[in-house]
Amino acid sequence: MNVEKIIKTEKQMPLEARTIIHLILVQNKTTEIVANALKPFEVSQQQFNVLRILRGQRGKPANLSTINERMVAKMSNTTRLIDKLLARGYVQRIVCEANRRKVEITITEAGIAALSKMDKAVAKAEKVILQNFNKKELKQLNSLLDKF
Repeated sequence: MNVEKIIKTEKQMPLEARTIIHLILVQNKTTEIVANALKPFEVSQQQFNVLRILRGQRGKPANLSTINERMVAKMSNTTRLIDKLLARGYVQRIVCEANRRKVEITITEAGIAALSKMDKAVAKAEKVILQNFNKKELKQLNSLLDKF
């Protein structure tokens, strides 16, 4: 990916600015590829993330705070994400009888089945995104990214 070519400049960019722009362009491209992989399932990347978090609970319910803490992209509209997944039958909401403000969320069997299919589509997208890297390069890239 040639940053200067993409942003259509012939001017030499400072290394720091070029690096930040490069990271943004890579993030945009990876987001686009993964979003396209999830499009047939009619779920967003954030909804996919919620489903993965709930599956990771191994049957134990999670509250909104737990889900929000574990989200890859932190956001304030977790309730809206849950509502959309609820409408699709992928999650269920359990309201505590003793404390009506306490709401717990679990993934349904339909959610687990759908997530399994999504996992395959996302794995294919990840292979496309990372096709130009070998394992050693991926480890090196991760090591560099850990410095952030």
